[in-house]
Amino acid sequence: MTRSITALAATCLFLSTDAFAPPKTSQHHRHSPSRNHSSLNDKKKSTTGGGGGFGGGFGTKSSSSSTSSNKKKNSPTRGKSGRADLLSALNDDDASSKKTKAEKSFSRTFVKSEQEQILNDLAARSSTTAIGRAVAKSPHYNTPDMDPFWQLLPSLISTKFPSASDEDLRRVAGMVEHSLGVGKLDEDVVNDPWRPHEELHAYLPGMGETQPFMDPGQLELCRLMSENYEVIKKEYEALLEERFTPRGKDRFQSVTSMNYESGWKTMVLFYNGHRIKDFPYHLCPVTTRILETVPLAGRIAGFNRQQPQSGIPLHSDGNNMWLTCQMGINVPPEIINENGESVPAAHIRVGPETRHWKAGECLLYDTTYEHETFNAHPTEERVVLHVDFFNILKMTKLEIEVLQYIYEMREQFMKAEGVAKVGAQVL
Repeated sequence: MTRSITALAATCLFLSTDAFAPPKTSQHHRHSPSRNHSSLNDKKKSTTGGGGGFGGGFGTKSSSSSTSSNKKKNSPTRGKSGRADLLSALNDDDASSKKTKAEKSFSRTFVKSEQEQILNDLAARSSTTAIGRAVAKSPHYNTPDMDPFWQLLPSLISTKFPSASDEDLRRVAGMVEHSLGVGKLDEDVVNDPWRPHEELHAYLPGMGETQPFMDPGQLELCRLMSENYEVIKKEYEALLEERFTPRGKDRFQSVTSMNYESGWKTMVLFYNGHRIKDFPYHLCPVTTRILETVPLAGRIAGFNRQQPQSGIPLHSDGNNMWLTCQMGINVPPEIINENGESVPAAHIRVGPETRHWKAGECLLYDTTYEHETFNAHPTEERVVLHVDFFNILKMTKLEIEVLQYIYEMREQFMKAEGVAKVGAQVL
């Protein structure tokens, strides 16, 4: 049994007895793009988030710990395996102070047989849910070849979201099936020549029609970014002044080798949906609060710099659950082309459409379409504020919360097994 399963088994013993109650039905409405997740004046809560694309493996196997206690939960011993971090995440420590009397009485030391019985009860109950049925479709289900993360996912979801109905989770179950190689893509995706469907590694079915570029006026995020352009630009300049860490490391980093080779570097404010440790957020409070008004997704949110005479080569990002928004911060002036015409120096092509950045204006687009960029100016760079976030135009609030939790847990599994690294695909 891997260390990840050991940690999960121990953590399940701390869960509320609500985990064993029959699921309650509830109504979950589609996320409203006009409503922010938090006020611009709200303080950031400490959370961890989830991940970049599907993939990542597990480390060596180890035997399971036979006991677990409240004392261990409250004062975990941290080790190289990351087991304490996994326990903390799964225990939902931020909410521990709100436990009811019944929940507290449930947190006690169990012997190994009791642990296994509780896990078996959870697995049996969750196996009949939409997520459980999706996992059971894997040809490796209940075999040694099954990825233990997916094997335990139905129990995790049923415990974390006990009131979610099968209908609420229907599309999430489809995502799970696709991740396990047994799902099907919608016809509109397969038949679109501009969307390389064979590159889709994370797919939520039933999203409906989409287009390369969308109207940024649909989102409060875009309005806030544009209205605060001058402040955001000044905050960027302040960050530029403090671009090196106390140890001399440049905060502008290449997220992938492709970006490095293409002259694209990023000062990352959020990675895999959560904040960066020791980042100087006091220098960019407005930018930070605005970005946190949307459910940030895997990949990045931060400032991107494109060097002169360079571009990102043609590619697609393979995740239909996310949208990307970019606002021009520093946009190079127009240049004269071979025909003697004055034209914008920097452009982005998404599918068959080409757009140009303008200072203080947002571009909103779907990166499942093939896309590429280029800055043709000979001397000036192009800078944009870039944010990847869950598609609040087409996903329900519950779907987003469940997927954020899945990404978070997958990332914690990878950390526990010592395989997580910057740029690694989590889901």
